[in-house]
Formats: sequence, C-alpha cells, structure tokens
Amino acid sequence: MDESSMPSPSVTAPGPPTPPVPLAALLAREELGLRRIAGPADADLLWVHTSEMADPYPYLLGGELLLSAGVLLTDPDRYVARLVEAGAAALGFGVRPVHESVPESLVEACDRHGLPLLEVPPETPFTTIARAVWRLMAEARHRELRRVTRAQQALATAAARPDPVPAVLHQLAAHLDGRAVLLTATGEELHTAGRHPSPEAAAALARLAGLVTRDRPGAPASATDTAGGTQLSAYALGGEVSSASSRDRSDLRTPTRADRPTQGQARDERRTHARDERVTAPQPQPQSQPQGERLALALATCRREPGDHTVAGIAVVLLSLLTAPHRGTDTAGRSAALVRLLLGASPAEVAPLLGPEGPWTVVHARRTDGTRADALTAGALGASLGSTLVDAGYGEGDAVRVLLQEPHAPAPQPGWTLGAATPTPLPALPTADLRAARALAHAEATRTPLATETPATGLAALVPPDRAAAHARALLAPLTPPLAGTLRCWLSLHGSWDRTAVALAVHRNTVRQRIGRCAELLGMDLNDMDVRTELWFALRQE
Repeated sequence: MDESSMPSPSVTAPGPPTPPVPLAALLAREELGLRRIAGPADADLLWVHTSEMADPYPYLLGGELLLSAGVLLTDPDRYVARLVEAGAAALGFGVRPVHESVPESLVEACDRHGLPLLEVPPETPFTTIARAVWRLMAEARHRELRRVTRAQQALATAAARPDPVPAVLHQLAAHLDGRAVLLTATGEELHTAGRHPSPEAAAALARLAGLVTRDRPGAPASATDTAGGTQLSAYALGGEVSSASSRDRSDLRTPTRADRPTQGQARDERRTHARDERVTAPQPQPQSQPQGERLALALATCRREPGDHTVAGIAVVLLSLLTAPHRGTDTAGRSAALVRLLLGASPAEVAPLLGPEGPWTVVHARRTDGTRADALTAGALGASLGSTLVDAGYGEGDAVRVLLQEPHAPAPQPGWTLGAATPTPLPALPTADLRAARALAHAEATRTPLATETPATGLAALVPPDRAAAHARALLAPLTPPLAGTLRCWLSLHGSWDRTAVALAVHRNTVRQRIGRCAELLGMDLNDMDVRTELWFALRQE
C-alpha cells in the first residue's frame, strides 16, 4: 500500500494487539547500534514506519518510531513539530548516503519539541530495526499471556474456596499489586484487599463506582481515572445486594487493616487521560431490579501493565457469578437452574426455578444481512422479545436461540429473520428446538421476517399421535435423516428447488439428487399429490 492510500490521523485507528515496546528496550539491542542523541529517554513504541515525505503527518496513526534518511528534509523545526502533533513516539534518522551526520538543526528541534531522536548507523537497515521491534512486541505479548494465564488460574482457584469473594479480591490485588474493593452504588465497601490508597484516590474510586452503578440507561460498564499518580478503574458487576439487607451486612463486609504504604512512582499511560472520570467501553446495563442494589469492582494500582484489563475482566466475571445469591429472585433462580443442569439434574427438576409453569416457545434467529450476532446484539434481541434466556451461538453460521415463556410471543424484529416453534412443555424443548430451526430455514428461503410452526389441525389432528408416529416411522424407514430433512424442506416449500437450496445452504443440483434418491428408496412418485400429502403427514410427526 502506498502512502497516498493510507488513512488520515483524524480517523481513530485501533491499537495494536501487542503491548508497546519501551524505547529503552530497543536501544538495549547492541547489534542495532542505535544511539539516542536528543529528546527524552522515555517513549513507548506502537509501530514502525518509514517515510521520506516532507510532511508525513497525514499518514501517521500515533505511537510510531518513524525512520527517515532526510531526503526531503528542508525545515527541521516544522518537520519535528508536525511529527509531535501527529503523536509520533520517536524519530530514527539514518546517516548516509543523504546526510553524513544528523543535522544539528534537527537535534535542536527534537530537544525543543521533546521528541526522542535516534541516530541510525549506515550498517543498520531500517528493516532490521522494524524486525527488532516486532520481535520485542512478540516477546512482550508472550509475557503478557503467561501473566494473564497465571492470574486466571489463581482467580479460578480462589473462586472455589469457602470464602470465594474475599479470596478472589485478594488474588486480584496481589496480581495487580494494588487495591481491590467490592463497592455498592452508595460507595459502601463490602470486601477489600491490598494496600490502602491515598484519601484522594479512595474518594475518586468511590466516584467511579457510583458512575458505573448508576441506575439509568446508557450507564457505562467500566470507567478509569487517575488521582495523585494512582491508576483507578471501576467495573459494573452483574450481581446485586438486596436493599432489605443493606442495613446489616456484617456477613459480607471484610474487616479492614492497615497495609504497607504505596511503593514506587506511577508510570503515565501511553494514552492521555482526562483529569475527570473517563468512561471506557460504554455499554447498556441491564435494567435494575427495585429490590436490588448494584455492585462494582474498584481497583487502585500504582501503574497499569499490559494484561491488567484482561485480568480485571476475569475477576469481574467470577465476582458477578459469586454475587448471584444477592441478585433478584428471577436471575438467581435461573443461575441455580443452570448449575443444577450442569450437575446432572433433568429439565423437569429445574423447571420450577425458571418461573411459573407454562409452555415455552423456542425461537431461532439470524441477522438479515448475514453478519454474525455477538453476545450484546443477541441480548438486545432477547430483550426485544421479552426474555433474558438467550444463546448467542459460538460457531460460524450458528443461529441465536431464545426461550420465551407465556405471555410473551415472538414478533418480527427489524434486521432479523426469525423461526419459532409452537409453545411446548419443558420436557419437549429439544424437539421444539429442531422445529424452530426448520421454521428459520423456511423463513430464510421465503424471505419472510418470521415463520411460525403451525400445529396439526383438521384431519391430521384426528389421528391418535401414537398411531401417526408409528405409521411415519414405518413409511420413512428407508430414508436417512439428511434425506428426510431435505424431503421435508422441499415439500414445505411446494417443491421449489431454488428455495430448498437456499434453506439448506446447498446447491440446487444437490437438492435434485437427494429428492431423486428419496423417490427411489421410497418407491414412490413424488409428483403425485396424494403421495406428497401422505409423506408430508408422516414428516410432520417428527
């Protein structure tokens, strides 16, 4: 890609998937022969870029080590000022063949504007420097992954202890070398671990916790700030504490104790942080329940290291699960049902935990534009349908599945194609799941926003179900499940080859071959309406 096609810095570019490389680490590679001759010694490198343009500002993303031989260097002061304005981290200047040495005016400009300037010897190609930076990034990424893995194992082990919440906070504080606090929306500390921050930092931390636990739409899921050199962050948890128990939480609160004072100086982040609370990753929060009080995980550390946010995210998930007993009864009941199912209970045994008895409706859905739905998008669909029981799917092409309970009924949703089974009791949900999948395939083939499976009525309803099922098994015995599925889809679409191919995601010739094979195995003429009617009756019994 040439520079003329590169994006403007006004477009926010995503950060690299690896931690930044300290300038000192690159200078420590003696084989490169790099020498810092101007500017500060501290800098974090996010990228390496080579440019001989007189003004590379429009093509920089920020955080680059810019390498140049100064081919078009005419005004060093303006050149350096533009690099600093673009957010470049450092400038590497290659001597020879254009310049025998680094121009003194460039050295002075870098000192004046605070941009690190490196002298690149003639024997060091720019590609060698780039390769060294990428290698350092890979090593940093490997260290980060190992650190996150160790923290994940320690947090998971702590969550299995008899006192899981204090244990998780203790491990989190130890791995982040700071303070971890479980706070209510009013700023009350339920559990604490790690060294005490300064009063200024503690007050700012309480404000952050109040920010992420605000009971209103659009409240952020996390927020960060700095106070007195201390890095602060707060994360909203899924758990809630019952308001009725807010007056007496002696069973939840952990006694505080004085710890050793904070050691070391905080290192500034590579990105500029606002003085006031800065919201990160804004996400809609679930609607609060009137009987619950939201919780937040608050962290105070002397520095931020790569992987800290990931470690904190693991702790947020664990603490959300661990605080489930203090949530509203509906959510806690669903969590209990999930646990019992995982431990071997039958669906009928956990049904009372999911709410009032009644039929359930299984809905399958896919985005109309064909894009895969993430967990947040799937959750929004569930909320629109009136349910929190949503499976976003994880494989490519997986449908989103939603469980609805009366009085909720599926309705068309903008941007979605839906297929719904008829309401069914809990033990029959696996069969309803299959029927919802068929309904979704039918909706996609016919380009309708919602297809609902219709129950057997009329003459078909007069035949006893057991006798109808026995007849269907005997009639369809020669067919394999894929052939039976193809035949059912083909008949439901009135024998349309093209629509059946769309519904099954296969070529139309494949549909023809399968239908021909069905006719051969059954020994029937599938062009005969009587034959089609009998087969449709049998296939409806599945």
